[in-house]
Amino acid sequence: MVKTQFYTIRIALIVALGGFLMGFDASVISGVVKFIEPEFSLTKLQLGWSVASLTLTATLAMMVSGPLSDRFGRRKVLQWAAVLFAVSALGSAISPDFLSLVIARMIGGFGVGASLILAPMYIAEIAPPRMRGRLVSFNQLNIVIGISVAFFTNYMILKLAALDTDWAIILGFEKWNWRWMLGLELLPALLYFAGLFFVPKSPRWLVMKGQTDQAIMIMNQFTDVNDAKKQINDAVKSIHEEKGKEKVKLTEFFKPAYRLVLVIGIVIAILQQITGINSVFFYAPMIFEQSGIGTDASFIQAILVGLTNLAFTVLAILFIDKLGRKPLLVGGLIGIALCMGLLTYGFGKATYQLTDDKMAMLPEGLDRERIAPMADVIYADDVSFKQALRNNLGESVALAYESEAITAAISMNSALILIGILGFVASFAISIGPVMWVLFSELFPINIKGAAISFVGFINSLISYLVQQFFPWQLDTFGSSVTFLIYGVFAAVGVVFVIWVVPETKNKSLEELEALLVKKKG
Repeated sequence: MVKTQFYTIRIALIVALGGFLMGFDASVISGVVKFIEPEFSLTKLQLGWSVASLTLTATLAMMVSGPLSDRFGRRKVLQWAAVLFAVSALGSAISPDFLSLVIARMIGGFGVGASLILAPMYIAEIAPPRMRGRLVSFNQLNIVIGISVAFFTNYMILKLAALDTDWAIILGFEKWNWRWMLGLELLPALLYFAGLFFVPKSPRWLVMKGQTDQAIMIMNQFTDVNDAKKQINDAVKSIHEEKGKEKVKLTEFFKPAYRLVLVIGIVIAILQQITGINSVFFYAPMIFEQSGIGTDASFIQAILVGLTNLAFTVLAILFIDKLGRKPLLVGGLIGIALCMGLLTYGFGKATYQLTDDKMAMLPEGLDRERIAPMADVIYADDVSFKQALRNNLGESVALAYESEAITAAISMNSALILIGILGFVASFAISIGPVMWVLFSELFPINIKGAAISFVGFINSLISYLVQQFFPWQLDTFGSSVTFLIYGVFAAVGVVFVIWVVPETKNKSLEELEALLVKKKG
């Protein structure tokens, strides 16, 4: 039994490396936006597009990756995703202009969408019920490790760019800092592609293809003989009962029998993103710069975000099969709502004033005469302060010096913002972050699983895209306080939904959950 458990964990970790690539690919852009915005003279919506373009193609990939995996196999499609990650990393690093960068990022988005859907699906199909929650959470764990590594490598490249050593100058860390940030992903992408050759085909996919004997043989590598036969026989029975529905149309899971699981899937998919988690992961340094701590400190605090995310995801993995999915969801969403309230209060109390002493803190390249009308004026919010900068300096100059001006002028409790952000990330990481994908792997019957997970994954990714696309615009238009208030309200509504509608799924086989949640025709 120990041998089979070790093998199961090893295979799950290899497959979940797709989560690492997804997390790295998603969050590495957080360190890039500061440099590409002035280099390519981007508007706030263009800046949002540079971030969100990856998620848009990931959204499209989610719609087709499930059906493609039903046809070609989970492992084969994941290998295609690894190739896309590698092409995207190299293409992003050598992009000569904004359009080329966006195209390269979009190519990576197809890999993100496929791995995000198929990695947890594959793991759920090989995992014994008693281990399923922890093993499926490996994917989320790898996502947050990828996020943490991206924050760390961004900071290290920023520090390497400041070195005057010959080797740092030759490698171009200062000149090509953001290109190095994006290009590093090539290494884990190649590793993932190679590792997938050691992963067996999904036993439940083999059942769908009528290869029952091979499915039992592979399943026996993950559990004992009797349990392997039981799981495969249950899968055969489930597919046989629904054999007329093997080729699932999009309209299939809109039927009344699947209404409950569909509603739960859609709402949880929306809730995970509408609370604003990717505004933090994709724009962490930008958010911290709004609190006036400066560029270097903002990158350091972004690393704290990644480490907090990692630590609490590990706790989620440890407790998801002990406490259950529902308690984690409820507790986490309450924490998100409270932390968003803290951020709303913290940014709402901030004021901005450029006194004579603070004027002296501004960079020497900034024309003091042009900014003189702002001297000693107290601005009650970030929106009015940034607008005054633009009125006096012009759009391009204001953009170049915005971070330094905010750092000099702001008066606020920056520690409160750090606590709020880290608390929000911790609450997300121990709850809806990993729990959502565990629920998705459990809720849907095998005959519609590929199409259904692709559909709710599409919804999740679409909301993620909208959050990423419009977050810079939201900060610029509504200000930090109102933006975080909106996210907090959505979290509070989510608490009510989870309490009243979402069932507990721990310690139940996939077939038992189908009998519980799907209304069979009498």
